[in-house]
Amino acid sequence: MAGTTGERPFSDIITSVRYWLIHSLTIPALFLAGWLFVQTGLAYDIFGTPRPNEYYTNDRQEAPILRDRYDANQEIPNYNK
Repeated sequence: MAGTTGERPFSDIITSVRYWLIHSLTIPALFLAGWLFVQTGLAYDIFGTPRPNEYYTNDRQEAPILRDRYDANQEIPNYNK
């Protein structure tokens, strides 16, 4: 049995002035917040990833590849130096 859910049709929502007033502010604000999150380095600090200039140190220029998965605990301290 077909019926209505009582919700507004999507076409009514996206053609309303209220929708565009709200979203013309919030969508650019989300992009700006994301850009600032990455550009200030906060994303690196929160997620614990190294910054682009910290991947390789002057002492270690090779990629940190683990050779033996069962003895990885012994190999990891070598890469943290």
